[in-house]
Amino acid sequence: MSVIGIDFGNDCCYIAVARQGGIETIANDYSLRPTPSCISFGEKNRILGVAAKNQMTTNMKNTLCGFKRLLGRNYRDPKVQAELSRLHYRVVEQPDKSVGIVVRYLNEEQTFNPTQITAMLFTKLKHTAEQALGIKVNDVVIGVPCYFTDSERRAVLDSAFIAGLNVLRLMNETTAVALAYGIYKQGLPEPEEKPRNVVFVDFGNSCLQVCAVAFNKGKLKMLSTSADYNCGGRDIDYLLAVQFANDFKSRYKIDATTNPRAWLRLLTEVEKLKKQMSANATDLPINIECFMDDKDVTSKMNRATMEELAAPLLRRVESTLQMCLADSGLKSDDIYGIEIVGGSTRIPVIKQIIEKVFNKTPSTTLNQDEAVARGCALQCAMLSPAIKVRDFSITDVQPYSIRLVWQDENNQEGDMEVFTKNHQVPFSKMLTFYRREPFVLQAEYSNPSTFPDPIIGHFTIKNVSPGPEGENQKVKVKVRVNLHGLFTVASASLAEKKETIEESQESMDVEDKPQEKESGEGDANGQEGGPENKTPPADSGNQDQKTESEKAPEATTPGKNEGEKKGKKVFKTVELPVEEVVNANTQTQLNLLLERESQMVQNDKLENERINAKNAVEEYVYDIRGRIYDELEQYICEADREKLSRLLEDTENWLYEDGEDCQKQIYLDKLSELKKFGEPIKDRRRERLELPSAFDALLISIQLSRKVSEQFREGNEKFAHLDSAQIEKVEKAIIEKQEWVDKNMGLVTATPLHMNLPITASQVRSEKSSFDALVNPVINKPKPKPKVEEPPPTDKKGEKNESEQPNGPKAEDQQQQQQSSDKPSEPMDVD
Repeated sequence: MSVIGIDFGNDCCYIAVARQGGIETIANDYSLRPTPSCISFGEKNRILGVAAKNQMTTNMKNTLCGFKRLLGRNYRDPKVQAELSRLHYRVVEQPDKSVGIVVRYLNEEQTFNPTQITAMLFTKLKHTAEQALGIKVNDVVIGVPCYFTDSERRAVLDSAFIAGLNVLRLMNETTAVALAYGIYKQGLPEPEEKPRNVVFVDFGNSCLQVCAVAFNKGKLKMLSTSADYNCGGRDIDYLLAVQFANDFKSRYKIDATTNPRAWLRLLTEVEKLKKQMSANATDLPINIECFMDDKDVTSKMNRATMEELAAPLLRRVESTLQMCLADSGLKSDDIYGIEIVGGSTRIPVIKQIIEKVFNKTPSTTLNQDEAVARGCALQCAMLSPAIKVRDFSITDVQPYSIRLVWQDENNQEGDMEVFTKNHQVPFSKMLTFYRREPFVLQAEYSNPSTFPDPIIGHFTIKNVSPGPEGENQKVKVKVRVNLHGLFTVASASLAEKKETIEESQESMDVEDKPQEKESGEGDANGQEGGPENKTPPADSGNQDQKTESEKAPEATTPGKNEGEKKGKKVFKTVELPVEEVVNANTQTQLNLLLERESQMVQNDKLENERINAKNAVEEYVYDIRGRIYDELEQYICEADREKLSRLLEDTENWLYEDGEDCQKQIYLDKLSELKKFGEPIKDRRRERLELPSAFDALLISIQLSRKVSEQFREGNEKFAHLDSAQIEKVEKAIIEKQEWVDKNMGLVTATPLHMNLPITASQVRSEKSSFDALVNPVINKPKPKPKVEEPPPTDKKGEKNESEQPNGPKAEDQQQQQQSSDKPSEPMDVD
């Protein structure tokens, strides 16, 4: 069973797997651990990962990257509009106001949404994991930024579903890093002791995330998280690229910002330069040949200049760190250490800012690139029944405050903040409403700046009706933020009052059922599955007990006479259906997208097989053409060489003309035609090389058998136990096989090199096998073991029983004679 974790990054992804008692990072088909988050579309198929990134400059308009930041957002979203200036492919607004990405695929323009593109990337990661592990991959934990909103998280879940993955949990990247650190850390304080507080700083390609975590033995608790959505390593690259573009514009009279391909090349070179400046403070050059308008450009920059250009970003880094420290309620002295991850934390000035804010030197205990994937794999192992992991409790936090808004019966708006910022998750709350008709709850983020459209979703509580006397009924609504960080209305129910005639004991049973059902709130949300029930939130159980205690007075007490039937008022809990409208695909839409993805996967498979068949023909042409004038030259006559050479040349011309785009079977037929001429030549050479060793092996067997036969005839005691008739059969077989070898070796010697041999090495090996099967059982027959007679029975005193052995003395003499006759055989046994 697979247990993997995926770090879904904006620039690249990592896959980690839990196996053999540890966590490993999986390499892709290019033997690289990072897989670029790139998808490239061609006329026949899709290209994913490393190969797609290699096509970035040659197939720029159809190669997609950076689509992670478009997930779950509308086209008019200000953050999407800001992102469009960085994208080199075409993005349009779809009829439902969502984002559409236009590419040319299968010789026509097609539009995909970011969810579909992400599903294509997950399909690639799934295939990579299956190739490395050799098993099917289903269950997975995916790491997402802690600032992801409800709609962004739902989009990731939809993408995973389309890719055929079962997501056990969407895990915040900050939490995954903390888990990767804490589960292996020795010497953590006991649960009743003061916790060890550690701050984690994740400064990656596109964003900055900071969290404060309290560790005790066997558990971690997130205290606070802060993030800057638009502060990452790529933003520093952009500032440097603008500086160089202005320099080139003044010196070379070319504007790189107007040429997408030149701008892309400049960003690539600037990223390399930035990495070099992290280790060198001197001036470093940047040189790009044929950059634009056939002009070569050159310039230089040092670390001090880079830090000066990035000063606004650096100030934002500092403010984000201070915000996390303030939200956590900790002081610098309360912090045990600072752990940094993410590629951009390698920049020296970032380390200086971290040290300035926390008054501590940052540590690099964790793998800066793979920590998120490793933490996700650990969480997947903890949620999977297939692997046993030490108990480790994880308490995460909700990054945004959430409130509910509703209309009361007087059409006046009511609202309530149900989850505050940095509230513990997963967590459930039971809310009570008094209603006589269906009503709608609107969930939204309390701070509108979090999201242009702060609404999470609308939840309609149905089938609410007035009581028997037309009064309001008590409706209990359970709201929850689950393991994925999604807000849901887990369940809704009302206590329906009925008057029935029944035995008092039965009324007790009716009342018990809703209490039992209500106390099991941890199982109400079907999306949570089993994992969350293993470690239910501590406060949730207390709240459930309070609900039951409030309900107890409403129960009807039984009568004094238990068998007496009388009218009773009982409360029966009725589950109410909840209809949710959220920013996510419906199940019907997901099934259609899943079907389309499956078709594209199958199309990619067929196209790859077709390309492989074509490449096999081309490879065979080059292989044989070079060898028939080299190592195969003496194994083919001149006329056949010229004929084969013309066939190879014609095939090569056909490949680049009419055979450029043919079906797979046509290439297979061409390859078979070539092999009819080429393979016999290769076989002749192989037989010439293998036959001598095959004959030698057979001759060795003949010589060994002949030696045993000769020693047997000479009377060697070592072989005295062999049967004379069997030895005669061996001698006859030796003569026959020797004649066969002499005859065929002569035929081989007389056959020219360019002609097929009358015998093959496999035939010689077969002859050796049959010969060995005949002679080996005879010549290797083991010597019989000497017979040892049992001593005569004795009585209890150790003396011979004369009554049972009337011929005792005579038997004793025979035993002595037998022992004396056995003595000469002892040297043979030793020999």
